[in-house]
Amino acid sequence: MGNFQVRTDLALEAREGITEGECGELRGVRVEEDYDEEHDIRITKVFIETRNAAKLMGKPVGIYVTMEAPGLVEPDDDYHREISESFAAQLLQLLPEGDRELSVLVVGLGNREVTADALGPQVVDNLCITRHVVKEFGKAAYNCSKMNQVSSLEPGVMAKTGMETAEIIGGVVLQTKPDILIVIDALAARSTKRLNRTIQITNTGIQPGSGVGNHRNALTEEVLGIPVIAVGVPTVVDAATIVGDALKKWMDEDADDKFDSRLAFAELNNMYMTGKDIDAVVKRVSYTLSEGINIAMEKNSVVYGS
Repeated sequence: MGNFQVRTDLALEAREGITEGECGELRGVRVEEDYDEEHDIRITKVFIETRNAAKLMGKPVGIYVTMEAPGLVEPDDDYHREISESFAAQLLQLLPEGDRELSVLVVGLGNREVTADALGPQVVDNLCITRHVVKEFGKAAYNCSKMNQVSSLEPGVMAKTGMETAEIIGGVVLQTKPDILIVIDALAARSTKRLNRTIQITNTGIQPGSGVGNHRNALTEEVLGIPVIAVGVPTVVDAATIVGDALKKWMDEDADDKFDSRLAFAELNNMYMTGKDIDAVVKRVSYTLSEGINIAMEKNSVVYGS
């Protein structure tokens, strides 16, 4: 049980876990923070710049953008629109610079039949798909002089397809030759306060199933040959975290015999918890993400005369 670790897919939480310990501030990691008080959105950018820092953090070298929006779980359409626009702005910063049109493949990872894992497929459901129209009728169909081609894919899970997700996506990438891949997946958080309230965007790609310890082949630029932007929302938290945090608050931390209560519940590490209203939350958050992607693709296009 001494090797027990609380699992998190969020680079922000991985950094917090290190800086709160004996290591202090971490070299090779740079952090930028910004808070939109009007819309109550906190944006934290974690830059992992060295291999040593990446090894200690357990995350690849790259940029990790974390958007924390407490109202993300609330059924407020106006607020969700503001989150979508903020998300679109952050996404655009990670897209390749330049005036050329982009062919973008959006992949929704996860199992549609498991509610907490259905984020990716539900995001794909609400995307504005343009590739087939542009290829058939040209950019004039959208009254644009520059129009990104957006296509999507829902590869399912290995238990249903018998194929690695990376194999399916790799085949589609080989045939359709997109310029960039945007991958959407549900994540696992360390803290319950970030459950369903946090969006992480990174240019390092993703390893499907990592959130629940079910590691599959990585989806990265090194594997697929094109830039990969990964977008995720933590929809589950491991049971050991919940029990451990509750006991840690209850115990007297000043006692001489204090201990990390999480170690006593390492056997819960394979159990994951989510909210009772996860079906409604995933539906709402998936629409927010899809709208953000649609806005980003629209802003990256050019209408005639603009």
